[in-house]
Amino acid sequence: MKTRLAALMMLTLALAGCTPEPKLHLFDAQPTETQLLLAELDLDVYWDYETENGTRYDWRKEWFYGWDDEDRRLFGEIGYTRPTSFSIRRYPTGDLPYTPHVRVIPSTIEGNIFQGYFTYGFWDMLVFNDIKLVDGVQSLHFDETTTLDSITVFTNESMSRVREETGYTHAFYQPEELFSAYEQAIEINRSLDGFVFDEERNAYVKKLNMVLRPVTYIYLTQVIIHHNNGRIVGVEGSGHLSGFGRSSVLNSGRAGKDAVSVYHFTRLKRNCEKAGEQVDIVGGRLLTFGICGQRSGHLSNSREVRDAHRHYMDLKMLFNNGTDSTFVFDVTDQVRQRYKGGVLTVELDLDTIPLPSRSGGSAFDAVVKDFEEETHEIEM
Repeated sequence: MKTRLAALMMLTLALAGCTPEPKLHLFDAQPTETQLLLAELDLDVYWDYETENGTRYDWRKEWFYGWDDEDRRLFGEIGYTRPTSFSIRRYPTGDLPYTPHVRVIPSTIEGNIFQGYFTYGFWDMLVFNDIKLVDGVQSLHFDETTTLDSITVFTNESMSRVREETGYTHAFYQPEELFSAYEQAIEINRSLDGFVFDEERNAYVKKLNMVLRPVTYIYLTQVIIHHNNGRIVGVEGSGHLSGFGRSSVLNSGRAGKDAVSVYHFTRLKRNCEKAGEQVDIVGGRLLTFGICGQRSGHLSNSREVRDAHRHYMDLKMLFNNGTDSTFVFDVTDQVRQRYKGGVLTVELDLDTIPLPSRSGGSAFDAVVKDFEEETHEIEM
């Protein structure tokens, strides 16, 4: 029988952008029964990655919609929120590292204290945050039974239909905020090689490096309406953003290849200011698993994005004559640049769009190219 060994764990969970960030430190210790999990997140880093021309991306410069108390009620906080509880999966692999998992030891902690035992040999460890619900309904599902070697997370199809122009029929629910860290071949050896004695904790401590990375990415959407003059009076309150993975693997952070459209809420704000002009803006916030096949922290700039899907944003707007119209915007170029989340902006000039005349149902569908193309194409 293998000797059981109590271990002290300290995890400093630091998020990672596309450039190296402070690491997640794991301290293993011998003979104490206390394990400590400490989370420290610098949340602004998530959107501050470099673009392909080497400049630092600052989403605040592109965001004109703002964020007030009503937005927080509808969408939540504009950025990531600090996790307060975590799930831990420990996989003993015996005397050999990097072998398939045959047993898992699950743990859940509230706060930052965790107690447990380790046998001598090699271990793999997965850490991810527990989901905190706002409305009492969790969108994320965790598949831990298909294989013990990894955990796959996914969302299900919603009741919301998507415009056929996007190539999708139904939208899927957006996931909640999710972060994960995975370390393999953690060695607990009898000779204590790599351990240092900590007198204050009366324990031998081994330092390892891990990185906590986002599994889900935040996108802020805004349709800036010029020369509205009261013609658009509201929005249906929902929208879709297509071409993202439906699932992700927690151990690798890689998004699945099953592309879907993601459902999210929208809101119209009047009389916003953009470069000295009074405009109306339809804004929203959503989370996705990212571009299909993308692995979190793997891409350093958008030139490395291998994206086989177009990305469309659609929403229904209501006009002052009682009609409505669904607009479909091609935002592919922006998504490929903002591959880890960020602001997606569409400029819409109402002087170039005729007022719908048919009541009841959409009068026309507008397919508008990415704003960086500098032309708007309206299909009547």
